[in-house]
Amino acid sequence: MSFSLAHLSDLHLPVPPGAIHPLSQLAGKRLLAYFAWRRKRRRAVSAAALLADLRAAGADHVAITGDLTNLALPGEFAAARDWLAALGPPGGVTVVPGNHDATVALPWADGIGRWAPWMAGETVGETARAPFPFLRRRGPVALIGLSSAVPTLPGSAAGWLGAAQLSALPGLLDAAGREGLFRIVMVHHPPLPGPGGRRKALSDRAALRGVLARHGAELVLHGHHHRPLRGEVPGPGAPIPVLGVPQALAAGHGGRAGWQMLRILREAEGWRVTVEPRAQDAADGVFRAAPAMVLRISSAGGWSSATPQAAQ
Repeated sequence: MSFSLAHLSDLHLPVPPGAIHPLSQLAGKRLLAYFAWRRKRRRAVSAAALLADLRAAGADHVAITGDLTNLALPGEFAAARDWLAALGPPGGVTVVPGNHDATVALPWADGIGRWAPWMAGETVGETARAPFPFLRRRGPVALIGLSSAVPTLPGSAAGWLGAAQLSALPGLLDAAGREGLFRIVMVHHPPLPGPGGRRKALSDRAALRGVLARHGAELVLHGHHHRPLRGEVPGPGAPIPVLGVPQALAAGHGGRAGWQMLRILREAEGWRVTVEPRAQDAADGVFRAAPAMVLRISSAGGWSSATPQAAQ
């Protein structure tokens, strides 16, 4: 039986009425983010339409790789918590934050901490890992969440993990690997160079790639670049696939809003992952299936992709 995982990112949920008041909150980098939001979010898809599509898809679990907010206002974090609660209970949804969720520094309880139930990790041995990185076991899958969300200077959308997360990550990867789980690393900024150069990059991506090269994972999921992306990073014996998704609620960069469903099935030689994109139709706002691909990830290391027809 396969395990289905819905992956979405960069929701940039609508700023709720009253969240911007008092206007003094729009100082510094928030003011720049506000003007960008007003300019770019006019074509946003209804959050209700996305929620309905996710519910209809009936995934076993939902993974969200950051940027639920636009300006990191306390009212946005509260509204995003309500949206998460409507999407599903904490046991069925996992979230990591993005750079927009750290536009400015906020106390944990007023900001990202409002989503703590959807980021609650499990123990490894006798040690609880909190808040990041975290490990959540769901069926045959281990979701390992990292936070690359840090406040940066105006004009920068870069991310940073830091030594504490990078030193804790190997233990989570190794524990899940010993259990034979399909290890998915969730992070907003990808561990690969991407559009925007250093201004939008994960600053310590080389260190993350080093951890993955030594300890392994089956898949890395990310957002941030607002477009579907596919790449790979070195693993212990062979490359690890890396998948990114477009914005879930707004079209950008010439593409369409969307998300992807991953159907993960254990096979004799490893894992079969069918990746089914769902893109929003600009004409009526409805999400519809796009052509799928199949990843075959060997237990000995390495992966290959094909269309479903060619993979039979």
